[in-house]
Amino acid sequence: MTTWETTIAPLWPYLVLILVGFLPSEIWRALGVVVSRGLDERSEIIVWVRAVATTLLAAVVMKLLLTPSGALAAAPLLARLGAVLVGIGVYFLARRSVIAGVIAGELILISVTYFAFA
Repeated sequence: MTTWETTIAPLWPYLVLILVGFLPSEIWRALGVVVSRGLDERSEIIVWVRAVATTLLAAVVMKLLLTPSGALAAAPLLARLGAVLVGIGVYFLARRSVIAGVIAGELILISVTYFAFA
């Protein structure tokens, strides 16, 4: 076997992921940072962009919640709804800590789904 077959060939999916998935997104993020550098945080355009981003995120969460695919589809609807509600509650109780809300929601979803099928 050549060096290519043993070391580099198994890594080609990761290279494709970086080239097609990460780099195009990262270029736009960097450009956004450069362009928004002098903008006021309370300007109308920034408030609008933040509102659109929040709306898109909420839509993705609702799509995953109501029409899941893959392993998430095995979780009962009430488990998914409960996990979201617990995550939101912990987010506010932990002084708007996103990581605390996400971890709490995931723990609830995993626990309820595990016990539903155990």
